Amino acid sequence: MSAYIIRRLLLMIPTVFGIMAVSFLITQFAPGGPVEQALANLSGVSGGVEERLTGSGTGDFATQQSGQGNASGYRGSQGLPPELVERIERQFGFDKPPIERFFSMIGNYLRFDFGQSYYRDISVIDLVLEKMPVSISLGLWMTLIAYGVSIPLGIAKAMRDGSRFDVWTSTIIIIGYAVPGFLVAIALIVLFAGGSFWSIFPLRGLTSPGFASFPWWRQVIDYFWHLVLPITAMGLGAFATATMLTKNSFLDEIGKQYVTTARAKGLSERRVLYGHVFRNAMMLIIAGFPGAFIGVFFGGSLLIETIFSLDGLGLLGFQSVVTRDYPVVFATLYIFSLLGLVIGLVSDLAYMWVDPRLDFESRNV
Repeated sequence: MSAYIIRRLLLMIPTVFGIMAVSFLITQFAPGGPVEQALANLSGVSGGVEERLTGSGTGDFATQQSGQGNASGYRGSQGLPPELVERIERQFGFDKPPIERFFSMIGNYLRFDFGQSYYRDISVIDLVLEKMPVSISLGLWMTLIAYGVSIPLGIAKAMRDGSRFDVWTSTIIIIGYAVPGFLVAIALIVLFAGGSFWSIFPLRGLTSPGFASFPWWRQVIDYFWHLVLPITAMGLGAFATATMLTKNSFLDEIGKQYVTTARAKGLSERRVLYGHVFRNAMMLIIAGFPGAFIGVFFGGSLLIETIFSLDGLGLLGFQSVVTRDYPVVFATLYIFSLLGLVIGLVSDLAYMWVDPRLDFESRNV
């Protein structure tokens, strides 16, 4: 087991390096980078913008990265003093060759030094930590609730396969899976958040004004009251997927020979189900839990965060790409890639926890 874990950890190094290298290469050809935008603003806006972009308050971004070429390639630099153009390039770290910028970035990231945001007066790591509670709230509770409902429902559907209960629940699940989450979010706002009918739930944010002064029990109620609509809008897709996955896993196990043997020995259906089938069928479900949480945590909440005015990591990543805030883009990509690989390893170890018969030492990767 230890040898397998070490191999997987070592394999993460070239994997992350490759992800960062390809992403960095793509940015070399992306138009409208931060330097280009700064030069365009300086060409068409008053000197106040020039002071804001080139003053000492923005800091030195010599260690940051982006692919934009030299000053002569920027149309926004026409008519500007060459000294000013060079200062802006140096400010954003584009006065160095791309290879040097890339390896400087990798060296800093190995020390978990992610630098400063281009357009926010805050370090990247502090910015990510500031947005993380929203994404954790959405990802954690949505995943727990979806699995908490889907596993019992999937087991019930497997035990009643082909019955009227199975058909009706499958119909509801398929409809819920087919409807996009953002449409559900809009419908919930119209119905329950003061859109056109009832004003039962809050429309935006995770807490109410004056939250800090509430007693603890009211803070708990207020927090969960704000989560009802976004969690409902996000949970339908995951709810459907986990339910059908659970059902199919149990059906697959129920049809195997060891179940027939257990029944022939006179074991009760409950003993067969929870003493034998449950452990084997839940392998796929448990192993997929970390990945499901990370998927929701990092990428599944952009539209929901926007609709419900929740300032989380999904919205941060989208805004950073649009504004070409490359320190935030690359830092979040680096962090998410590492976490994704670690979660893949955790999923494999979850298989072993459910079924110790699995032998990881014999695997090549």
